[in-house]
Amino acid sequence: MAPNRQSSSLPQMKKPKVQETPAPPKEEKEQLEAIEHIDEVQNEIDRLNEQASEEILKAEQKYNKLCQPFFQKRSELIAKIPNFGVTTFVNHAHVSALLEDEEALHYLTRAEVTEFEDIKSGYKIDFYFDENPYFENKVLSKEFHLNDSGDPSSKSTEIKWKSGKDLTKHSSQTQNKASRKGQHDGPESVFTWFTDQSDAGADELGEVIKDDIWPNPLQHYLVPDMDDEESEGEEDEEEEEEEEGFRRY
Repeated sequence: MAPNRQSSSLPQMKKPKVQETPAPPKEEKEQLEAIEHIDEVQNEIDRLNEQASEEILKAEQKYNKLCQPFFQKRSELIAKIPNFGVTTFVNHAHVSALLEDEEALHYLTRAEVTEFEDIKSGYKIDFYFDENPYFENKVLSKEFHLNDSGDPSSKSTEIKWKSGKDLTKHSSQTQNKASRKGQHDGPESVFTWFTDQSDAGADELGEVIKDDIWPNPLQHYLVPDMDDEESEGEEDEEEEEEEEGFRRY
């Protein structure tokens, strides 16, 4: 019998199918849908927060008007206390660094903050002074404004310095000397703050006076003297040591 012969031709190869992009798995679809819903919910939260801000602003305006008679009465009482204003500032950690002209501030009788009727549009700070050897003004004011486009600006009273008493020049000379020595700028004068309109949107002193000192100046005026506290602490330690000695014997 003749041997079986295998065919010399190769088997025909099947043409590969083009693979389509597989559809996302069920979990991925659910995640995408959840993200869309989160965005919708977040929009509702943002809308309610915006509405709440408007309601809070209306409430602030209402109660700000109700507070005005009490602010006035408080200012009248503060005016009867010598050095109330400067003591309040000296006792405040953020403001005390700016009191290079503390001697002039001894003539400060009171400081007042007035928020504009539309609170979000700005506020004004008034410093009231007794007759003093430095300037003619009885009141120094600085106003902060926010226009419709949200751009901040400020303006202030021109200080009418008496001859040779311009404290802003003294402050500038001090800062220039510090700069030449390679040191950080020294503390600014409160009076240079009045005249500086360069950065109304980041006026730290104005914000501190409005939001921290003005709501309750008495709490800063009554801050206990640290030297007195240290003396009391030392006395307490001495008494404790004496008691320890008695117990030993």
